[in-house]
Amino acid sequence: MPTFTDDNDALRNALRAGELLLACEQTLLPQGAAAGIGVHVRGGRFAAVGALDDVRAQAPGVPVLALPRTLLMPGFVDAHHHLTQSFGKALAFGEPSEIFRRIWVPLEGSLDAHGLYLAAKLAALEALRGGFTTVCDAGVRSAHGLQALAAATGEAGLRCVAAHVCNDDGSDASRHRQVLAEAARFLAAVPGDAARSPLWHPSLAISIPEAASDAMLRDAARLAAEAHCVLQIHVNEHLASVERSLVARGLRPLEHLQAAGALGPHALLAHCTMLTPAEMLLLQGSGSAVAVNPVASPWKGNAVAPAQMLAALGVRLGLGTDGTRSDAFRMMDAAESNQRLAFGLASGDSVCGGGRLWLDMAQRGGADAAGLGAVTGRIEAGLAADFLLLDLDVPELTPSWNLDWELVRLASREQIVSVHVAGRQRLWRGWPVDWDARALLAEVREAAARQVAAAPIHKVHRPQG
Repeated sequence: MPTFTDDNDALRNALRAGELLLACEQTLLPQGAAAGIGVHVRGGRFAAVGALDDVRAQAPGVPVLALPRTLLMPGFVDAHHHLTQSFGKALAFGEPSEIFRRIWVPLEGSLDAHGLYLAAKLAALEALRGGFTTVCDAGVRSAHGLQALAAATGEAGLRCVAAHVCNDDGSDASRHRQVLAEAARFLAAVPGDAARSPLWHPSLAISIPEAASDAMLRDAARLAAEAHCVLQIHVNEHLASVERSLVARGLRPLEHLQAAGALGPHALLAHCTMLTPAEMLLLQGSGSAVAVNPVASPWKGNAVAPAQMLAALGVRLGLGTDGTRSDAFRMMDAAESNQRLAFGLASGDSVCGGGRLWLDMAQRGGADAAGLGAVTGRIEAGLAADFLLLDLDVPELTPSWNLDWELVRLASREQIVSVHVAGRQRLWRGWPVDWDARALLAEVREAAARQVAAAPIHKVHRPQG
């Protein structure tokens, strides 16, 4: 029987079949890991999930692919990303808060159409390598961005929630009507060659509350709710943004959104790191979702989101990378570590939600927050077959006593052997099976050096030496 350690073509090719009946040693279900489970994949979806004998009886003629020492698990969902910022990477390291003003806006705005495409495809590859099968992109600051995003994610095979930015900058009524009409057209027709792609999910975005008039906040929220998609907004990420809102409006950003009528089940609010008790209750009562970004907090933020408290209040939560590093296992580890350092140690909480909380936020919680709870995020019949096959035959997970905790603290992306999106194998041992990633990297090296040099980036931190 072929195994992952054999690294043979037979197993890789078997996993590329259009119809699969997988019998892994462990399957990560919503209630936890279970043995003896059969998973039938057909037509890009999970056709059946249950006891192996029962599933086998429902799929006569489909050969069982038995995979010992293997975990079948849902693909991770990145609930907050910036796919066209991948050329920046370490340019942002060591910089003070609000680097979007000095690095991201100048960089994205200066990239040409092909540069945006290369940046997005590089980010899509990184996401898939890190175990993400779905990414929620928060909006591109370029006229060419959405077409580039559609082409790049479609070719890479990454499920993408893509946002049309609705900033009207508080302009006059004609500008408001124009932006709103453009948003409606975007929701009605997916851009570029990815038209109606099953991996492309439109959404709307307003960068920060102050980037839009109250009328736009209200109308964009209404439009998103009517289209059953999310409205993405950065909220309470930096102390400077909170203070600007207080000076300009007399309200904190989250209070501003509530007053403008923008909160609700359609709202996906990124960061929410500096929350008052009253604001936590606003989130609870509105049904809004939060994308917690645990790596962004220490790298470029001012605080850690009180994720465990929000979870206890029943707030809908996902985890996002914010474009920092696309590694789902390190993201979960950072989320749990941040919570322990910021809140758990002071209260003597030795659990801080346990492994299951962070797994849920990184998978089904992220899918729900991104408006895709009925599409992905779980190994469940009827949902898209977005999944990972993880090698359990490694020293780090031997012996195994509690897989939830181990996946959060001990597992790594190096254990991901096969990545599947909509039932189709996209990566094998970290590299695409149907396109040349090495050629992409070579092109990125040349293009990034040229386009970053031409961008009006303003760095504050100047490394010594």
